[in-house]
Amino acid sequence: MMLVISIVMGIVPLLGIAWTIATGTVTTVDGLFMSLILLTLSGVFFLNAYWELRDRGALAFLHKKKAAVAESPKAAPQVAPKPTANVPPATQDSKPKEVES
Repeated sequence: MMLVISIVMGIVPLLGIAWTIATGTVTTVDGLFMSLILLTLSGVFFLNAYWELRDRGALAFLHKKKAAVAESPKAAPQVAPKPTANVPPATQDSKPKEVES
């Protein structure tokens, strides 16, 4: 029910924009801001409808590629490093060496 209400309430502001264009008031500042406000309202309701569809699983076809990639990752073989002889790790001097010219 909430999905239907969100879609209807998303269409109503679009009809208001069509009315603003049809009457010719879209060229005024009031008409411009009215159109922006109505577009914002429409966007909010359609976003709510999108979230509702996503929660119901109706938009699963949009995420099909991501699921297929996540299911079959090719695991790279883990290669353990070869143990080395008793070689002390290389140390760096904390002071840089001065070069004489």
